[in-house]
Amino acid sequence: MKKLSCDLCDHEATGETFEDWMQALKPHYMEAHADVMSDPTKGKADMEKWMTENKLRFDAAPEHTDA
Repeated sequence: MKKLSCDLCDHEATGETFEDWMQALKPHYMEAHADVMSDPTKGKADMEKWMTENKLRFDAAPEHTDA
């Protein structure tokens, strides 16, 4: 399990995989960063860039333990 902060603020989400982390982050993103989610100037290339950058961040994050 990895714990990683949002790319735009300090909110943290956890997930076993990048996809799990993304799903855990989605409700926060839709509420706290709705302006980013609905920005009409952002297209597929922006989404792909976000996915690539955040997958790298997730992969580099250490495993999280509650201990």
